[in-house]
Amino acid sequence: MNTVRRGAAALAAAAVVLGTGTAGAASAAPSPSPSTGTLPSGLYGTKDPTYDGVWRQSLAFLAQRGTGYQPADRAVDWLLGQQCADGSFASYRADVSKPCDAKTMRDTNATAVAVQALRAVRRQAAAPEAIDKAVKAGSDWLRSVQNKDGGWGYGAGGASDANSTSVVVGALAAIGVRPTSFTSAEGRTPYDALLAFALPCSDKDGAGAFAYQPDKTGRLLANADATAAATLAGLGKSVVATKASPEQPPTCTDLPKPTVERAALNGASYLSKALAKTGHLTLPPMPGATDTTGQPDIGNTADAVVALAASGAVKEAGPALAWLEKNSAAWAKEGGPAAYAQLILAARATDTDPREFGTADLVEQLNATGPAPKTPDTSAASTSNDESGFDLWWIIGIGTLVGVGVGFLVSGRKK
Repeated sequence: MNTVRRGAAALAAAAVVLGTGTAGAASAAPSPSPSTGTLPSGLYGTKDPTYDGVWRQSLAFLAQRGTGYQPADRAVDWLLGQQCADGSFASYRADVSKPCDAKTMRDTNATAVAVQALRAVRRQAAAPEAIDKAVKAGSDWLRSVQNKDGGWGYGAGGASDANSTSVVVGALAAIGVRPTSFTSAEGRTPYDALLAFALPCSDKDGAGAFAYQPDKTGRLLANADATAAATLAGLGKSVVATKASPEQPPTCTDLPKPTVERAALNGASYLSKALAKTGHLTLPPMPGATDTTGQPDIGNTADAVVALAASGAVKEAGPALAWLEKNSAAWAKEGGPAAYAQLILAARATDTDPREFGTADLVEQLNATGPAPKTPDTSAASTSNDESGFDLWWIIGIGTLVGVGVGFLVSGRKK
């Protein structure tokens, strides 16, 4: 889940190629400077929100609720105001007085994460009825654009990919909807789509990983971003999940009849091996770059930590978390609210205090990027996303998998 984001990633890529900036800053994929005039007072972050406004706002909400804070009412109102009449969300709408039309680029990822974030803040929101209406409209829209294979692409009607399908699974889980009941007209579920992206353990280059999508020849290529997202989705978890108990080392096993649960655990095995050498994931080198080793992928390293902890591989996640504590400060400062949120959620998944993350107080830093949140609600920190509605059916569904906990998902987005 490289959430510090999208079209802006091109600028970061250019920085890598041209050798400008630090490695950390480049891998953060910073947004360009604001080009939309004065930004709304309820919006988190100060950079151009064109590509990530709804996304970074939603991630900030999830991290705040995970640490007991409730976003300010005007921050919640801003997110509600971004929704189109049909229930969808675009990445950002500068002028919400104009209704969404055929030219509005509706975004399944933004819609899904906004649905989950709004559900998370409902309990202490000033207008819970408005949130209920928005959540239902958003989930209804997601159902209306589900692909035949059971998955979702980044845009409505686009070919399914592992990341988009995974973030939608998180939205469904957050509102208590079983992903297995969310079927396409052809009877396919989101998990059918995810299994189509899973590489077998026999694959020499990407044993147990998930691909983002098949390449032009139909081949599946391992993708760490997609693997972290799909691992969480297959386990019924998300970046707001805590570590699974009991702990268990990650292994890769091919079953005669593949299951999404086993594929998820195989994904954790791939991630643990990918992190083993350096403690972090690495971005592939850009064309023309003189450094062929690639830059540290800080955002997806944080997501991999969450995925490993969620699978029970907390020990394997430890070195990566330690690396993040030492090396993520400049990246988070450049990336802003979504970056701080990713680190908070990685800390939370491993029972690490985000207020003492290396030398940083991540909670204070995140809260400073937007309107001051409401007084901390310590009773909300452990149940901030109302997970109980999803836990019971998931326990029944995969109770035979020792060590697999319960929760739900928000994952990553296309690089």
